[in-house]
Amino acid sequence: MSDKNAIRVLIAKPGLDGHDRGAKIIALGLRDAGMEVIYTGLRQTPEKIVQAALQEDVDVVGLSCLSGAHKYLFKRVAELLREKDMGDVLVIGGGIIPDEDIPYLKEQGIDRIFKQGTMIKEIADYIRQKVDRPA
Repeated sequence: MSDKNAIRVLIAKPGLDGHDRGAKIIALGLRDAGMEVIYTGLRQTPEKIVQAALQEDVDVVGLSCLSGAHKYLFKRVAELLREKDMGDVLVIGGGIIPDEDIPYLKEQGIDRIFKQGTMIKEIADYIRQKVDRPA
């Protein structure tokens, strides 16, 4: 049974990155924290990610990238969300992201980057803080 007030989160792996263990762990952890989680799987284009976000009517898009293409891929997802009038969707990211790239990603519309080793509770608490839901 789904909770109509549950926060809906899409977890996606954009690009050609072939490793998704961390994304799966985050997806399961957020689900266990009471959120509805949709995982799109590996090797998704920004266009497919945004289409899934639109179809699933999500509150949050979580992007994971280990391949080094995060600057282009994360930016493109944020641009496409705005083009689809989904600029209110919270976009967060994680993976192997150099500290010096984080300011650029924030300028492009990525609300927060969670570094390796971040506790799932911290991510869930951040999402709850940013996505206003009635009790």
